Amino acid sequence: MLDQASPLRPKPGAPDDERVIKLAVLAVGGQGGGVLADWITDVAERNGYIAQSTSVAGVAQRTGATIYYIEMARDTGRLPVFALSPSQGDVDILIAAELMEAGRAIIRGFVTPERTTLITSSHRIAAVSEKIEPGDGRASSEKVHATAQAAAKRFIAFDMEKIAADNGSMISASLLGALAGSDALPFRRESYEQAIGAGGRGVKASLAAFGAACDRARGIAAAPTGEQAAKPAVAEPRSGAKVSGPETLLKGWQELAARVAALPEPSRDMAERGLKKVVDYQDIAYGGEYLDRLDKAVALDNAERGYTLSIAAAKHLANAMCYDDMIRVADLKTRSARDKRVRKEVGVKEGSVLQVTEYFHPRIEEFCGTLPAGLGSYIENRPKLAAFLDRRINRGRHIRTDSFTGFAMLWFIGGLRRWRRRLLRHRVEVEHLERWYGLALSHAHEDYALATEILNCRRLIKGYSDTHARAQSKFDRVLSALLMLKGREDAADWIRRLREAALKDEKGDMLDGALKTVATLGEGVAR
Repeated sequence: MLDQASPLRPKPGAPDDERVIKLAVLAVGGQGGGVLADWITDVAERNGYIAQSTSVAGVAQRTGATIYYIEMARDTGRLPVFALSPSQGDVDILIAAELMEAGRAIIRGFVTPERTTLITSSHRIAAVSEKIEPGDGRASSEKVHATAQAAAKRFIAFDMEKIAADNGSMISASLLGALAGSDALPFRRESYEQAIGAGGRGVKASLAAFGAACDRARGIAAAPTGEQAAKPAVAEPRSGAKVSGPETLLKGWQELAARVAALPEPSRDMAERGLKKVVDYQDIAYGGEYLDRLDKAVALDNAERGYTLSIAAAKHLANAMCYDDMIRVADLKTRSARDKRVRKEVGVKEGSVLQVTEYFHPRIEEFCGTLPAGLGSYIENRPKLAAFLDRRINRGRHIRTDSFTGFAMLWFIGGLRRWRRRLLRHRVEVEHLERWYGLALSHAHEDYALATEILNCRRLIKGYSDTHARAQSKFDRVLSALLMLKGREDAADWIRRLREAALKDEKGDMLDGALKTVATLGEGVAR
């Protein structure tokens, strides 16, 4: 590779007919980075440029982030010397297929404020380091945006993944559209469209995604289509659920919406989100139960404190009432929206058969949870009977939902939600919810901040089966510190620290250490 100062490799300030344009694309497996690089090379050659495309595979996430590197120069009859990979501070255009790839490109020095046009999709793909944290391990998208604005000469970012999905195409098409719309390359829009058309596969969808992204990059807002129009907030009831007439459902929803509208303004948005989730999970009556519980927190709240107690209650009550059970899992896996999403992700053509295998590993606890409360308790209270049944139940199940038998089995389990209130799991969850919620509200008068932190501890409980059991164990251990913290002014702060320790460490070692510290504080007070 020649040095940047070589006369055979003109600097960016050289005449346009001699200058080498350097472009890098960062994409992970399945995003069509290779197709995008081929399109860009084709566009350059159609416009009388000589172009070279290379790729360097990486191991960042999924099948690895790959750098596709393209250099191009106008064909003047003199053969240019191209590099095989990008160098720090020597990239004119950088295209990232998702936001954190743009952040990694900045860290690697590929983006410079005096030179680089940075184009990225604003959607996120969680990195492995973000996924492994039991709590919310997501990095801040706002920080990446702010850094990109400062690091690049021009920064273009919007959700190109959504544009591609809305048009039935891959993100590579919308990334190409954003490049065309940026005018960072001296080529006409028609050249890009011709390159897409030459591919011969998925041309119509790719052109639609390209056009929408190109217009967006140029600041032209696309008009909403009929499919993107607002939809009713109330989910259509499944077969097997208690069905009321459309007018009854609409009236019931309007009454609940009116109750939300009457809440204090700061808590209204979260309450509306929670209500939608709860109604979709069960029914209109369940939404009424949610608002009845929320009213108790609102009654103890006031504007001086910003209604933080009510906001926390609106969020965590909804999550607590929408616990994951076998019924919920089966319900979600048999919805038509899921089938459409899977078909779009896999790229199955219309009319083709898609084979889907669902993996289940139910334990005796999940089995008993779907039984009437009395029968389920009877089995759980007899260890020998429970162990006998567990040996026959606790094994992996592979269910083909593209077959009538497999789909009917899950559809039947999902339809049990009309009887959910009579089942053992619901009784257990409601008892746990009432203890937690009552404990939080009982502290509201004497320690408002502590009451809010107790509500926030519901973040610890999530998941299904073994994951749920581990999460509930952490929840119980965090709240066990309340007796040791009783009467302390910093009790709320300590509960917050314990919760954060539990969220950061899956094994619980950090939580154990924090609890020992709290115990030491309690012993000091006792002395």
